[in-house]
Amino acid sequence: MPDDSPDVEAVAERLFGERLPLARRYAEHLVTSGVERGLIGPREAPRVWDRHVLNCAVVADLMPDGARVVDVGSGAGLPGIPLALVRPDLQIALVEPLARRVDWLDEVVVDLGIDVRVDRGRAEEAAVRRRWEGADVVTARAVAPLARLAGWALPLLRNGGRLLAMKGASAPDEITRDATAVRRLGGGTPTLERCGEGAVLATVVAVERIRSTGSARRNRR
Repeated sequence: MPDDSPDVEAVAERLFGERLPLARRYAEHLVTSGVERGLIGPREAPRVWDRHVLNCAVVADLMPDGARVVDVGSGAGLPGIPLALVRPDLQIALVEPLARRVDWLDEVVVDLGIDVRVDRGRAEEAAVRRRWEGADVVTARAVAPLARLAGWALPLLRNGGRLLAMKGASAPDEITRDATAVRRLGGGTPTLERCGEGAVLATVVAVERIRSTGSARRNRR
């Protein structure tokens, strides 16, 4: 484990259990071909476990059993692949617009032998919405400001489903700035959730879809 520490090791063992070897294999993909092909920066490699793999995996605590999850702007499979490794009960689709990233995701999913769908497209495209609408959860990590992200994600959700947007220190400011726009798009009031323990913590903005909007209905036709 590159960013080896007792805390990080203990969290990894607790989260992944018998699937820890698969998580190690995924981390190896990130720090080798993932860096070579520009999916993560070379400076991220030494902290790939706590900053990427585990930081995403702890969000599984917010997922209902057997949830249909759409990870938009998946990039290097974050958070979708760590979630699939820690929670094999989840039905996960990785939606990513860039062909080179989709090719890499396809290779990694096949190598890991996990039941995850990879779809090239953008969440705001009508065809993508038709394929994945009715999801229980939409995830995103460092994809877009909250209001814009809600506009893409909420139409993919069933009523009562939740957007779980992984954010950094800007999360409280984004909630204050974008709450009105999110409600106008059919979402509830955004809330701040914190997941994890010890050396591994994640900040998530959660938004429940509470109603359909006219624009969302038109986009699904």
